Amino acid sequence: QVQLVESGGGLVQAGGSLRLSCAASRRTFGNYAMGWFRQAPGKEREFVAWISWSGSSTYYADSVKGRFTISRDNAKNTVYLQMNSLKPEDTAVYYCASSGHSRVVVDALLYTNWGQGTQVTVSS
Repeated sequence: QVQLVESGGGLVQAGGSLRLSCAASRRTFGNYAMGWFRQAPGKEREFVAWISWSGSSTYYADSVKGRFTISRDNAKNTVYLQMNSLKPEDTAVYYCASSGHSRVVVDALLYTNWGQGTQVTVSS
């Protein structure tokens, strides 16, 4: 089992940037594809971004495409989410998760390990 710990959340004004990090506990982190999800109050958890185990492939939700960038450093067992041009509607708790599937996965049920989440608040 992979333990995941997110960090980097905070309060930022609209148009600003944040970079989230997700540190994994296992050296086999590089065997897993990774995803970022978010959940706003009163809403269901939604897919944000996915990255393959090697980092060579990425996929984004339409709502963040062109503004967010997912990346990973397998030597550091860490995946990142660079968030630019933030909007108030990006306000949510952001979670990273690991997936044993090699293909793009947007369904949260297909992710096996989850972090505790980090709060991102974007003020208008």
